[in-house]
Amino acid sequence: MSDNAHERPDHGCLFDVASEQHGYFTADQAHACSFTWRTLLYHTKRGRFIRIRRGLYQLRDYPSSPHEEVVAAWLAVGREHAVVSHESALDLLELSDVIPDSVHVTVPRSRRGLSPPPGATVHTASRPLRPDEVMTVDGIRVTSAARSIAEAADAGVGPEQIELAVAQALERGLATPDELRRQASTRGRRVLKLVEHSIYRTQATANRAGERVVA
Repeated sequence: MSDNAHERPDHGCLFDVASEQHGYFTADQAHACSFTWRTLLYHTKRGRFIRIRRGLYQLRDYPSSPHEEVVAAWLAVGREHAVVSHESALDLLELSDVIPDSVHVTVPRSRRGLSPPPGATVHTASRPLRPDEVMTVDGIRVTSAARSIAEAADAGVGPEQIELAVAQALERGLATPDELRRQASTRGRRVLKLVEHSIYRTQATANRAGERVVA
């Protein structure tokens, strides 16, 4: 819908949009639900909406969630282009026990001039992410398990956490050994060696338990 003062704001539309994003919504999404800038300002002053930063809002009465800060950073950077990555992706995918010190988001190299919101780190990708490198977790676009592990290893996450992430990804069917190796190979010999070792350890443990991990 257009930003037309004669159209009535569609609160149901906005609630549906925000519900898929943990209670957050962008100004553009509000405009698509027939909220003008004046209407947005009115509801913000009344306390119905909370202005997080320019162009990003939250429904005041929406229940809190464990990943609110991740959603806020992702939307602030731009949901159409950004994807949660690195340690933050491992956390969302529940692949390791690592606690991210920042919300890590990856955007195309063409958007490298973006100013990161507070508490976020913006990375750039030299090429567009392939469809198999992106998945959706709880409404949030996130890098695939294999790419997330490779990026986290490259960023210096501890070997024990990478080994745990590899084991979880293989056991839960979120990645295959070949996918893990392919992603790791793009990050250099150190990362590939670490991932190869983690795959070997996971397979050895599975074999001792009478299970089988496809090579």
